Order: sequence, then structure tokens, then C-alpha cells
Amino acid sequence: MSATDSVPPNPEEICAHLQEQTLQACKVAQMAAGIVAECIATGVPSLLEGVRQREKELDTIDREVDQGVTSVITKVTEAHARELLACLKFIIGLERIGDLLLNCSNRAAAVGSRIDLQDIRDLTLMASRLEKMLGDVHDALRQRDLNLALSVLRADAEMDRLRNLVFMRHLEHHDNSPRQEGFHVLFMTQSLERAGDHAKNLAEEVCHLVSGHTVRHVLRSYDKPVEQMFIDDLKRKHKAQ
Repeated sequence: MSATDSVPPNPEEICAHLQEQTLQACKVAQMAAGIVAECIATGVPSLLEGVRQREKELDTIDREVDQGVTSVITKVTEAHARELLACLKFIIGLERIGDLLLNCSNRAAAVGSRIDLQDIRDLTLMASRLEKMLGDVHDALRQRDLNLALSVLRADAEMDRLRNLVFMRHLEHHDNSPRQEGFHVLFMTQSLERAGDHAKNLAEEVCHLVSGHTVRHVLRSYDKPVEQMFIDDLKRKHKAQ
């Protein structure tokens, strides 16, 4: 065994590795959401295997991040510990998103093309919006971008709106028309909406990690007229000079 082989890993290097694993998990969840959207739109059950593989990847990353954070968190600075806790929160949320997407794709494979065209359109749109939200969460975490994180919070409201449309269409029956596979459709809709909630929670974690404040505080600082935001930006640039 060489001298370099016996040197234990640097805690900061482990921290950086865990952060990269967390970002990779974001991309895996994003790919799973994209596959679900395609599965719903096309009714091709063979696409389910792709979602199952992504869910297994998320489970593997979840275990590795959990073990890594546990082994190193007492050996790093307070700043790195905060980063590691954020990674842990992220991976828990992403693993749950993977489970919800697998549940949704299982139902999509079971019903195939038997559901109504409007339901197919709305469910496909929800899965596509979730794919975009997860991509923005990944970029917001990597770039520490508050604007991207806030865009995810706004996108979650659209997920709620689509969920409500599907539920009203199936539960109220204003036109008295039969709804095909309504039970499965409602569960798929609920799974996608809950996955959107988890994506929103991840965006909130980015806001807290970047700003050190809760989302309510961050949103309050953004709730200004454009002119005031421009003046504030000029002041910040002036102080930086």
C-alpha cells in the first residue's frame, strides 16, 4: 500500500463530491419526469422501465449521500455543514419524487390510451412542467440563483391549477359524460401535484441556502416596483466599486 493510499479523504473533498451527487440526483429526477410525460402522451408501456431505472438510481444516490453526510458532517466547518444538510434535504425530496413518478408511470402503463384525450393533455402538461421545475431546481442549486428558485415556486401554482381542473372535470360531471379510467387519472394527477410540491420545497431550500432567510422574507424583498428594484441594484453596484 502506498503512502497516498493510506491518506483519508479530505472532508472538503467529500463535501464537494456529495454536492455533485445531489446535483446528479436532480438530473435523474428530471429525466424521470420527462419519461413519464412521454409515457402518458404516447401510451407506450415499455417506457416504464426507464422510470424504474431512474428510481433505482435515486435510491442508490440517497443511500450514498446519507452515509456520506453522516460520516463527515462533524469534521467540516459550519458553512460546509449547512451545505451538507441542504444536500440531505434535497436527496430526501428527490427520492420521494422518484417514488411518485414511478407510481404515476405504473398507472399510465396500466391504462394505456384508454383515458380521455383532455386528461392525456393535462397529465402530459403536468409531467412536462415538473420536468422543467426540476431542471430549474438543478440550475438554481448549481448557480445559487434566487430568480430560478423563485420561478419554481411560481410554477408550482400552475401545477395546482392543472390538478384542480382535472379533479373538477372528474368529480363534478357538468356534461354528464362518462370519464374513462377516472380512478387512475385522479391518482396520477395527485402524484404529479405532490411531486411538484416536493420540487417547490427544494426551491425553498435553495432560497434559504443562498440568502440565509426564509422564502417569505425573500419574496417580500422581491415584492417591489421595478423602479425600486433598479435603484436597489444601482446602490449595490455602487457599494461594490
